[in-house]
Amino acid sequence: MKKILIDSGPLIALFDASDKYHHDAVNFIKTNKYSLVTTLASITETLYLLDFNRNAQIDFLEWVHRGAVELQHFGNNDFERLKELTEKYRDLPMDFADSCLVYLAEKLNLNTIATIDRDFTIYRIQGRRKFKIILS
Repeated sequence: MKKILIDSGPLIALFDASDKYHHDAVNFIKTNKYSLVTTLASITETLYLLDFNRNAQIDFLEWVHRGAVELQHFGNNDFERLKELTEKYRDLPMDFADSCLVYLAEKLNLNTIATIDRDFTIYRIQGRRKFKIILS
C-alpha cells in the first residue's frame, strides 16, 4: 500500500479547531486512502505545540495509539545522515523533525508529504528528488 509522510503541521491543525488549516487537515484525513507515516520527532513536536490544551494532547495520543499513523524509529547509525541533512540546510534552518522526515523519505523511498511547511519545497530527497506536497 502507498504511504504518505505526515508532518506535525497538519497533525496540530487536526487537533486544534482554531488553527487556520484545521478544515483542510480534517478533509485530508477524511479523504486520504493511504497509510500515514511519521517519526517520534513529529509526534513530540505536535504534542509540544498542543500544550495549550491537555484534552487535545490526550485525543492526539489516543488517535496515534489506534494506529492512525505508522511510527518509524531511528537508531544511532541514522544520526549521521540526520546531521548531514541539518548541516546542508542550516541556512533555513532545518529543525530535527524536518530532518527526520527527509531522511525517512530517503529510507522508505517516499516523496509525498502532508505538510504546511514551505521548507519542503526546498528540501530534496537524496539531494535530487522534489517532494510532492499535499496541504501546503
